[in-house]
Parts: sequence; C-alpha cells; structure tokens
Amino acid sequence: MKLLAKLRIDAFMLGILATVALAAVLPARGTAADVLDWAVKIAIAVLFLLYGARLEPREALNGLRHWRLHSVVLVTTFVIFPLIGLALRLLVPSVLTQDLYTGVLFLCLVPSTVQSSIAFTSMARGNVAGAVVSASLSNLLGVFITPLLVILLMKTTGNVHVSASAVGMIVIQLLLPFLAGQLLRTRMTWLTRHASAVKVVDRGSVYLVVYSAFSAGVTEGIWHALSLKTLLATAAVCAGLLAVVLCVTSYGSRLLGFDRGDRIVVTFCGSKKSLATGLPMASVLFAGHPIGLIVLPLMLFHQIQLFTCAVLAQRYAREAEPKESEPAWEHDRGGVGEMSMTPSPAPNG
Repeated sequence: MKLLAKLRIDAFMLGILATVALAAVLPARGTAADVLDWAVKIAIAVLFLLYGARLEPREALNGLRHWRLHSVVLVTTFVIFPLIGLALRLLVPSVLTQDLYTGVLFLCLVPSTVQSSIAFTSMARGNVAGAVVSASLSNLLGVFITPLLVILLMKTTGNVHVSASAVGMIVIQLLLPFLAGQLLRTRMTWLTRHASAVKVVDRGSVYLVVYSAFSAGVTEGIWHALSLKTLLATAAVCAGLLAVVLCVTSYGSRLLGFDRGDRIVVTFCGSKKSLATGLPMASVLFAGHPIGLIVLPLMLFHQIQLFTCAVLAQRYAREAEPKESEPAWEHDRGGVGEMSMTPSPAPNG
C-alpha cells in the first residue's frame, strides 16, 4: 500500500482494473451468472440498509424535501441527455453506423444508475441523503419515462411493455432496506465505530457491478461483433458524451448556487446511466432488431463512467480531507448529509 501511495496509484482503480481482467478471463456463465445476479442484489440491499442506518431521520426527510436538487438531476437525465443524443445524429454515417447511433440515443434516454452513484457520492463525502433520493427517483420515474421517450424519439416495433415487477424490484431492493436501516438505526450504532465496514460494502458493490457488466459483454460476444476501429470510435463518442455532461453538471450546479455536497450529487447522479435498467428495457423495446449493437454504446458508456467517476470520487475525497492544522471536528461541520453521515474515504494507497 505504501508503494502504491508513493507511485500515486489508486488501489480502488487497480481493483476495478483487476475486476475487468477477471471478467475478461473468467466471465460468469450459466449458474454462476445467476449466483452473481443474486449477489449483486444482496450487496445493493445491504448497502441501502447501511445507508439507512447511518442517516438521521431528520436528514433523510430533508433529502426528500430537496426538490430543487432532484429536479436538476431529473432534467439532466431526461432532457439534457436526450437533446445531446439527438444532436449526435450528425455523426451518422461518418463515425457511427445507424444501429450504433440508435444505441447512443437509447443510452441518453435511460435513467441514472443507483448503487454506484450513491457509492461514489459517499466516497466523495457528498450529500448521501440527496443522492439516495435523486438516484432512486430517477430509476423509478425512468421505468415510465424512458419507454415514452423511446416512442417519441425513436422508431421501435411499437410493442412497448413495461413490467410492474421492475417497479416492485426497485422498492424491494432499495427502498425497503433503506427504511429498515432507518428503523434499526438505534441498534446499529456500531457503524459509527466501524466505518471501514461500510467502505468495504461501498466498494464491493461497485466491483460486483463492474464484473457483472463485463461478464455479460463477454458471454454475449458483443466485443467481437465490430472492428477495432468502429469500437474505438464508439468508445470515443461515449467518452465525449460523458465529458460534456460532466462539464454541464459540474459548472451548472455551481451557477445554480448548490453547496459542495449537492454539487457532488448533481455530478454523479446527473451524469450516469443505468446498465441494469437499460438492458432489460432494450430487450423489449427493440425486439427483432440487432440488440447487441444497440446496447453496446450503453455498455461502453457504463464502463467509462465507472472509471471516470471513481477517479473523481477519490479526488473529491482528498479535497475534503481536513488539513493537518485543522481540527477534525471543524471539518465535520458540513451541510446536511455531507460529512456527518458519510464514512471516511480510503487512503489513496
């Protein structure tokens, strides 16, 4: 660890790279994939249980009332992203094929990711309460808004069916564990003494998501369906899209006068897209179409956003660390849901 610190190599990023390498060599298949799927669900549920246990009810309520913050995240996700996606049509056919552009536009229409947005907000010492509400609200509304946007902006088969079970899974997997954590908060005071345990769950959930996503890509053979040139061009478009949205969310949240904790929420929740929600939707919305190519931009974007946001989260965490001459209690007097409710970030080594 000391060697990594001297070389300025982040252990968390090394973990993500190792996870990607593992998925490329040993992807989860068959029964293992089913077990992995349940492991991801359980990890996310535990994560939200711990978030609920850490947040004071008053601060969770304040998170729900922060409508201005949630409105900005929703507008970024379902208005700004789609507008950029429509503008990217100029890249057809010089850079993107029609199917790949369909995929790029589709990724602009899906809701924000939940678990990694909140995990990165926690690592960056942002407003966790606001992130929980913003990310969950985006995913809940996205179940209905995304199919409507697809119908309005894209040509599909017209047979759009959104299962009510998707909403039920969000409630069961996210909301119920969070509420349970709130109810059990007085019995889980050990969390304040063992913040490292929460950090393990934070990062472990991200590792599981990365491994699951890359495993799916390997088993489906998506990475071999295109030439290297086309694949790199698509990745460059996804990286450019993320860079534009990160600039919009970062500078836009400053112009709107949000404090540091809320700016982190807008940056992470507003710039991310959910692979877990997008893939099932694509299988229904694009039945009979080359789904593998259509979801490829979403898969690439998902991996790029994980790497990029991991770096940003670590940078924000370092910026939030108290100076050696500054008493720790002075630094912890942050805004609602910022410092007091978030675990200390891992050392850079």
